[in-house]
Amino acid sequence: MGSDRVNGNGQGESKHHEVLDTLGLEITSGVLPEGCVLTLDAIQERFEVSRTVARETMRLLESKGLVVSRRRVGITVMPAGSWQVYDPRVIWWRLEGPGRDSQLRSLTELRIAVEPLAAAAAAKHAGPAERARLVELATAMRPLGEAGRLEPFNHLDVELHSLILRASGNEMFAALTDVVAAVLRGRTQLGLMPDRPVPEALDLHEAVALAVAEARHQDAEEAMRLLLSEVRDAMVPLGAQNGR
Repeated sequence: MGSDRVNGNGQGESKHHEVLDTLGLEITSGVLPEGCVLTLDAIQERFEVSRTVARETMRLLESKGLVVSRRRVGITVMPAGSWQVYDPRVIWWRLEGPGRDSQLRSLTELRIAVEPLAAAAAAKHAGPAERARLVELATAMRPLGEAGRLEPFNHLDVELHSLILRASGNEMFAALTDVVAAVLRGRTQLGLMPDRPVPEALDLHEAVALAVAEARHQDAEEAMRLLLSEVRDAMVPLGAQNGR
């Protein structure tokens, strides 16, 4: 998950990501609470990594607002209000943790606020190739959804929503592409979706795509709003997942 990298061989990168993901998840889940002080020595000893890996891990956590390094104090865990909540890796950690329901809800509310307007804008500004591709994607998603093939369905779903954001012609909407992709992938990979998308969701994906393709901006906005409202209502509560 994410694109953070550190110099070195493949094994070194794998170890680095293990340390980063472990600490990131522990911070976002509250295992390492606000005010907790970390040290490079302790990280080296715990994970059996070099000082370079420990230092790079702390640098990345600091860039995401999870920790701050101060002289004579150390590396201190920051409150949630300081986190870079739009960072795809932070989103992933929060979805993996015990607060996944509230994280998923807040991300869905963000999507409801943004994506209907993006769909309306895409209906006005998308190029011919983008319009055609949206219809292709929505059409291909139906048999995958009906068959419960969630992984390939999710791949197309990410492409469809990302394309709408980019085709809107609004750079602020387009900048949320990675955020939307992260939550869509997280819903599938972490078992936060129903076993099969409901027929209404498949219908609405097609309705959005067709409205954008046919430059019906009001219909595109309304269909996207209905789609995301269905997504919000269909979210699988953490307590009802039977251990999934």
